[in-house]
Amino acid sequence: MEQNLKICQSCGMPMQENQYGTEADGSKNETYCCYCYKDGDFASKCTMEEMADFCAPFEVEGGRAKNLEEAKAGLMKYFATLERWKA
Repeated sequence: MEQNLKICQSCGMPMQENQYGTEADGSKNETYCCYCYKDGDFASKCTMEEMADFCAPFEVEGGRAKNLEEAKAGLMKYFATLERWKA
């Protein structure tokens, strides 16, 4: 894995250059991925829990969790460390 790999500070996805979000002027945003942040705003006005619900199936599918409940619990802990969700 790349040493300088950036992690989306909303969903936790490892991002490559072509997956960065964009600002309103079209410039890249290296903090958030293109799925979470586009044209200078968040693509989804969701809560951290809603984001965990959305991402949990990908964790199970990728073998990182046994079931949705385990995945969601792990994501809630992880998301709390990301910039978008820090209190």
